[in-house]
Amino acid sequence: MTRPQPPAVIVAAANRAGTVTVHAGDQGMPVEIRFERGEYRYGAQALADEILRLTQRSAIVARSRRREQLAEAGVPEAMLDRLGLPTRRAAVEELDRLDDADTGQTSWMRNR
Repeated sequence: MTRPQPPAVIVAAANRAGTVTVHAGDQGMPVEIRFERGEYRYGAQALADEILRLTQRSAIVARSRRREQLAEAGVPEAMLDRLGLPTRRAAVEELDRLDDADTGQTSWMRNR
């Protein structure tokens, strides 16, 4: 007899303008990507970079939520740590580091 699997934890992240949205799970895989047609004007690489950034953000939050689900189900903290699931505080710190590490282009406008 197989054990039922817990439902997937899927989290959405969007850019500030709301023109790119990525839904990703706690395993770090995007399950849905939406973007407005106007995003094409910035080029494929810029769009790909934004999708990757939003996927990473979604996955961090999803892993934190997975930890909360498992903790509520009675999984010991030591096991959750071994699984590498971040606490809410650790997820916030990881998101801050991710934002700080983003030293790429700060504007969609091209340098001339």
